[in-house]
Amino acid sequence: MTAPIETTKSAASVQPEAVLAGAGSKQIEGRSLGRIAWTRLKRDKVAMAGGVIVVLLVLVAILSKPIQSVFGLDPDAFHQSLVDPVLLAPKGGFGGISWHHPLGVEPQTGRDILARVLDGSWVSLLVAGGATLLSVVIGVIMGVVAGFYGGWVDSTISRVMDTFLAFPLLLFAISISATLQGKAFGLSGLTLRIAVLIFVIGFFNWPYMGRIVRAQTLSLREREFVEAARSLGARGAFILFRELLPNLVAPILVYATLLIPTNILFEASLSYLGVGIEPPQSSWGGMLNQATDLYQVDPMFMVIPGVAIFITVLAFNLLGDGLRDALDPRGK
Repeated sequence: MTAPIETTKSAASVQPEAVLAGAGSKQIEGRSLGRIAWTRLKRDKVAMAGGVIVVLLVLVAILSKPIQSVFGLDPDAFHQSLVDPVLLAPKGGFGGISWHHPLGVEPQTGRDILARVLDGSWVSLLVAGGATLLSVVIGVIMGVVAGFYGGWVDSTISRVMDTFLAFPLLLFAISISATLQGKAFGLSGLTLRIAVLIFVIGFFNWPYMGRIVRAQTLSLREREFVEAARSLGARGAFILFRELLPNLVAPILVYATLLIPTNILFEASLSYLGVGIEPPQSSWGGMLNQATDLYQVDPMFMVIPGVAIFITVLAFNLLGDGLRDALDPRGK
């Protein structure tokens, strides 16, 4: 009887290879949804490249004035000696590009294009960011309320959305921007122009965000965790802010990221049409407006602000696509 017992003990003491291999490893830890999304996003090299460009653009826009001071750039300084007095074109090739003027100079005036692009970056990003924030705030509130309460509340808000979507936004923005000149609402000059652009672009674009949030809310309000909260006595406000809104962060963040480049293009379009940012303040759309009369003299004057808009819009779109894939719980 002794031999079989010893054999059993010796066999029990022999551990499987999988157990031995994992005996010295670290304890398995759970990962949050945010950490999983960040891991997915890091694997997307294209989205990360877009995110790096977006961060650099934001830093350049915030630090545009200090950068101009450090490098001695003046967006309003004329350099007539760098312009041909007969052709009104910059002297030298490629729009007068040189060590002192890396992106060349403007035709007729000789102003440094690099300084003008830097000075216009903060305007474009401020208008696009402010308009996006306004659209997100209004759209999220209206969409959540419509989707959660339903009934006549949903019908009323949905009809309001349809009314806003029926507006000819571009024509309406042109009329408002052209009307509010000089001084209004205690604002004047550049501050008034920026405030008007943020209001017009943001206020009339919120239905797009509202529809997305409403659709997501209609789906979430029937989920088990909402029913569990109701069974525990939770009221509407608690469910809205503690149960629904945290689960709407992902689609809101993704759509807001994709909405910013659209607003950048809209601001550039209004400035191009002459009802956006007024001179002497530079803007990318305003530079394109000036270049339409001078592109035959200096094609680079049109190419450079166009490339700046293209890179900015592309970077935000790449980042938005990457965020959408990273935050998708069904993604692999």
